[in-house]
Amino acid sequence: MPSEEGPRQTDHLAAARYLDTHPAAVPVGVNNFGCKPTAEHPRPVVLVHGTDSSAYSDWAGIGPQLVDAGMCVFALNYGGAPGADTYGTEDMRISFAQLAAFVDDVLAVTGAAKVDLVGFSQGANVSRYYVNKLGGAPKVGTWVGLASPSYGGVMYGLVPVGQAVPGMMDVYAKVTSTAAVQQAQGEPLMVELNAGGDTVPGPRYVTVGSRVDEMIQPFDNIALHGAGAENLVLQDLCADDLTGHFHLVYDPFVQQLLLRVLDPAHAPAPVCKPVALGTGIPQVIIAGNS
Repeated sequence: MPSEEGPRQTDHLAAARYLDTHPAAVPVGVNNFGCKPTAEHPRPVVLVHGTDSSAYSDWAGIGPQLVDAGMCVFALNYGGAPGADTYGTEDMRISFAQLAAFVDDVLAVTGAAKVDLVGFSQGANVSRYYVNKLGGAPKVGTWVGLASPSYGGVMYGLVPVGQAVPGMMDVYAKVTSTAAVQQAQGEPLMVELNAGGDTVPGPRYVTVGSRVDEMIQPFDNIALHGAGAENLVLQDLCADDLTGHFHLVYDPFVQQLLLRVLDPAHAPAPVCKPVALGTGIPQVIIAGNS
């Protein structure tokens, strides 16, 4: 569990540079186990990062904003190999168990009856598996998936090719990661996650996706179809915001939208401003290779 408070950031590259010298960083205000839920915000928020990332990398923008809004906010680093300095790369079945244990710890320390879960990219799948398949539903009020690979992706057509060639998906896993390949459209873990319906009774389900997501194609694979699912499309709410997958958690409109989803009684309506196509991609590429 990361425990060294780090400053707010505006993009993944700035967060990655800070992590270089502060590997135990967590966004300021997050993982304060002395925080007690209030009547206005009775459920702690648990943030679940994406693939090849960390609690600080993905949540150094949103995390402090949720704290400022009066919420108790927590985040873990899951799915890392021994000695790793990046997370969300290993077999997702281990990650499911890590999240389940973390949620129990948060509930025990805060005394809350339920949490709200917010997952970005792989974090959406990890958290939804916990809710749907590991008995987490009674412990969750609202589940939010940001850029959720709900039904996986085809990675610009590479996935069908890989699935047609014996051994090719194993090659993909070595080039990327085990967790990345497990989330491809049609892979066994994705089929298992959605078997019997992609939602279960109890929690509220909300996805937030972009029509120009660079990682999840077809775009429709983001949406959930189960009873009560609400699927928000960024460009339907702010047509000039062309943020895609990588920058979604650092997009101001999405950050404000998340506050609105979690706290509709108090959060103001998000403000729409233009964002250029491709924003955030260079920063992620530089961060991943620096």
